[in-house]
Amino acid sequence: MALDLQAYTLPAIFVVSLVLILVGSELGRRLGARTRGRGDANDSTLEAAILGLLALMISFTFAMGLSRFEARRDAVLNEANAIGTTALRARLLPEPHGSASVKLLRDYVRIRLHLNQTLGTKRELDAAIAQSNEIQESLWQHAIAMAEKDSGIVPTGLFIQALNDMIDNQEKRLTALRNRVPNIVLMALYGIAIIANAFAAYGGALETRRSRLPVYAMGVLVAAVILLIQDLDRPGTGFIRVSQQPMLDTAASIASFSK
Repeated sequence: MALDLQAYTLPAIFVVSLVLILVGSELGRRLGARTRGRGDANDSTLEAAILGLLALMISFTFAMGLSRFEARRDAVLNEANAIGTTALRARLLPEPHGSASVKLLRDYVRIRLHLNQTLGTKRELDAAIAQSNEIQESLWQHAIAMAEKDSGIVPTGLFIQALNDMIDNQEKRLTALRNRVPNIVLMALYGIAIIANAFAAYGGALETRRSRLPVYAMGVLVAAVILLIQDLDRPGTGFIRVSQQPMLDTAASIASFSK
């Protein structure tokens, strides 16, 4: 069974990865000390190649994590706009549908606002999605009732269009939340980081005057950068969070409606 990094906390991952990288560095240093004086020019070439591969992998993975982070941020903005538009058009509906729809949208935006916090467990996420779907169904029933009275009413048509967009944006946001950097990519990145630090320590040990400190400092920095990539990839549990300000603004706007 493959190791799932998403199941572990970021501090635990950082500590374990740092230990593995430093252990790899120490093993490489000891091997280099044993072969001191017997190395050749190919050793430094291989070290440079592996370090270059590590830099390439870090930049590639960071770009993947950043693009997913930006997609989640855009999804929050788009969904907030869709909910706000639906609420404005709901106010155009005759009573009792207008007041009932606005009340439902107040509850809906509250659930969507806390969606990131429900990513901790699958049960909480499924419950939030089920509540959202129930409210969407209730809003749709109001739209059906209005359409049955007079399908030519302009406010009803506008409300139905906005409601469709709001429902579509829910799925877009859920897709963005679930889209993570593949676990195999992160595991490969850690493997390359361990090997690269081991070769750097090996090359340093071949020279008697080179200190251990630069290799160990590089190991700490590499572990920290990889942790940053994983932080970008965890919208609900990491240190870097997607701003919910657009949803907060929409919630405040709907709360101020008279109906």
